[in-house]
Amino acid sequence: MERGDRDEEIERLEEDLHGLDPDDPEVQAFAAHRDRMQRPNSEATVEGMLRGVDDFAQSVNRADGHRRLVAVVVVVLILFGVLFTLWNAFLFVFSTFLG
Repeated sequence: MERGDRDEEIERLEEDLHGLDPDDPEVQAFAAHRDRMQRPNSEATVEGMLRGVDDFAQSVNRADGHRRLVAVVVVVLILFGVLFTLWNAFLFVFSTFLG
């Protein structure tokens, strides 16, 4: 992020949060939420995909109770799927060259 981009972002947030206390944690959370909502999020790029993973990880860290449990189960299922796919690929390659 360049210096001009950062100044533009601060100016935009100041317009959105005019009259609110910038040191208030709720105002800071609201500003972060507004920034995430207005940020272009192209999922067709590596950066966009990583940004989505980062947003998911931050959401899981903020969650508690059953929502956190569901997020952890989703991650475990994804990892299980990846390991299953890698294992099948390894068996296919191994059986092809030795079979």
